[in-house]
Amino acid sequence: MPDSPDQPSRGLVATVRGWIDPLVVAILAVLVLGLVLPASGTAADVLSTVQTVAIVVLFFGYGARMRTSEIWDGLRNGRLQGSMLAATFVVFPLIGLAAQLLPDSVLAPDLATGVLYLSLLPSTVQSSVVFTSIARGNVAGAITGATISNVVGVVVTPVLVALLLGGSGGAPGGFVGILVQLLVPFAIGQLLQPWIGGWVRAHAWLTRATDRFTILLVAYTAVSEAQTSGAWDHVTAGALVGLVVLCAVMLAAMLTATWTAGRGLALPDRIALLMVGSKKSLATGLPMAAVLFTPAVAASVALPVIVFHQLQLATCAVLARRLAARVE
Repeated sequence: MPDSPDQPSRGLVATVRGWIDPLVVAILAVLVLGLVLPASGTAADVLSTVQTVAIVVLFFGYGARMRTSEIWDGLRNGRLQGSMLAATFVVFPLIGLAAQLLPDSVLAPDLATGVLYLSLLPSTVQSSVVFTSIARGNVAGAITGATISNVVGVVVTPVLVALLLGGSGGAPGGFVGILVQLLVPFAIGQLLQPWIGGWVRAHAWLTRATDRFTILLVAYTAVSEAQTSGAWDHVTAGALVGLVVLCAVMLAAMLTATWTAGRGLALPDRIALLMVGSKKSLATGLPMAAVLFTPAVAASVALPVIVFHQLQLATCAVLARRLAARVE
C-alpha cells in the first residue's frame, strides 16, 4: 500500500514530540500565567504555604520510594558510581564556577547565580535511565548512579549552595528551612520505606503527579513574585539568547568530559556515565531553589535550570539513538 500523504507530517510531529518535554511546555505556560496573572496579597501568602507543604511531601516521597538496599548494592561498582558522582558534584560545579568569570554584559548577575546553582544539582533519574536504555547502556548502573546522585544531592547541593552562593539571596529560613523542608522529610521517608516503599513504587502515577504539581507550583510562585517585585525587569531577549548558548556550551563540555573519562570502562558503563553524568535534575532543582533562595532570586535561578533541562533532553535523545546503532 502506498504511503498516505500525511505520513511525512506525522513523522515530523512524532520527532518534535520526542524532542520536546511536555513538562517544560507546561512550565512555560505557567510562567506566562505568572507574568499575566501574578498572585499578590492573601493569595500569595496562601500559595507560599501550599508550596512549602508540597515540597515537604515531594521529598518525603523521594525517601519513601528509594530502596536503601539498591543504593548500597550500586556502590559495589565503585569506579562507575564514583565517576558519576565526580562528574555531577566536582566537574560540573567547576564549569559553573568558570562561567562566573563572564562579564555582566554577557551573563547578568542573577542568571549567573542560576547557572552556578544549576551546576550544583544532582542528576536526573527518569531521563538518564530512559536514554541509557535506548542507547543499550548499563541500565542498572544508571538507575543506581542517578538514585545515589539524588540521595547525595539532598545533602551536598544545599551545602555547596551555602558555600558558593551564601551571599546571593539565601532563603529566609536558612539551615532550618533546608532541614525542615528537605532533609527531615527525606529521612522520614527512608525510615518508613520498608513498610510503604512497595506501595509508593506500585503507584508511580501518584509520585509523578506530586513531582509535576510541585514543579509547576514552584514555577508559578517564583515568576509571580518576580513579576510583582520587578525582579525580571532587567532580563532582556539578548540575555536569554546568551543563556541558551552558555547552557549549550556547558552541556557539550560535560558530554565530552564524561565520554572521554569513560574510555577505560566497558561500553555499556561508558554510556551510563555519559547519560547520568551530563544531566541535571529539574524535578529536584526547582523545588529546592524555592527553599534555598528568596522568591525573587528563585525566579531568576529557575531560568537556567529550565533551559538546560530542555537542551539535555533534545541532545541526548539524538545521542542515544546514534549510540544504539553503534552497539548493534
